Amino acid sequence: MIEIFYKNPESKFESTNNLEMLKTLQRENVLWLDLCDPEGEEKRAVEGYLNTTLQSRAQAEEIESSSRYSEDDTSIFINTNFLIPGPENYSMESVSFILCGKTIVSVRQAALRSFTDIQRRITAGIRYYPTGFHVLMGILDNRIDLDADMIELMSKELEQYSRRVSMGEDVNEDFLIDINQLQENTMMVRENIVDKQRMISSVLKSEKTPDEINDKLSGLLKDISSLINHTDFNFERLEYLQNTVLGLINVEQNKIMKIFTLVSLLLMPPTLVASIYGMNVQLPLIGGIWDFLMIMMLMLLLVGMVIIIFRRRKML
Repeated sequence: MIEIFYKNPESKFESTNNLEMLKTLQRENVLWLDLCDPEGEEKRAVEGYLNTTLQSRAQAEEIESSSRYSEDDTSIFINTNFLIPGPENYSMESVSFILCGKTIVSVRQAALRSFTDIQRRITAGIRYYPTGFHVLMGILDNRIDLDADMIELMSKELEQYSRRVSMGEDVNEDFLIDINQLQENTMMVRENIVDKQRMISSVLKSEKTPDEINDKLSGLLKDISSLINHTDFNFERLEYLQNTVLGLINVEQNKIMKIFTLVSLLLMPPTLVASIYGMNVQLPLIGGIWDFLMIMMLMLLLVGMVIIIFRRRKML
């Protein structure tokens, strides 16, 4: 699907899905060509209109993180990832941008909230987005806000986990798996933010970037730096919480092993006595009517002595 944002004769911007409009629109009147899961015909039409080549999804995903930005004499090519939060796991959606003069082209395979919000703002009032650079800056600004919201939700989830540990709730394997999943999500958010930081820095250094948005881009870099610091802090808290949970699990396991050890030690003296009197040899206290009771009392006496010794040594 393609969404074309263009300037009408009244200098107001409109949007259309009609691919045939590209045959009648002049380049200076086209602001944004947004391709969401495009068909081959749509991609070829945009390539012919802008005299450039659009990357496929596989090509965009194969590009190394250090080579996600490039430019030539007329255009700027950008590849980045947008994080899509899910119920449990997060996923990355690759997005390609091409800046040709004042026109921007975006190629993506999934619906993204950042794009929908900017499209709504453009149709409401275009004066904030006169060029494709302003559209890109608006998308990134909106994306950074969403990333900040995700980090805040992760912080609240981390606080809930910490509160559960502080209140002495049962921590088990599932609890540890949940912490590990939160760590993975935090790492993905940080990776997504760092990718935006690198991309914005490259756009800021370009001579094609309009001077009026340089201050805004610099402000976005400061916001990203604060988010990176926040994610680093959250990751340190997660590591500390994970170590605490592992320590509590080890303590519980040690308590269980201590109980088994004490039971074994308590049963050793009675077992020794029972083994001795089970031998087929002449033994003392054999032959009387009270033999069984005397042997049982001896066993209980030995058990009591072991308990007293352990308590004096503070092992019980």
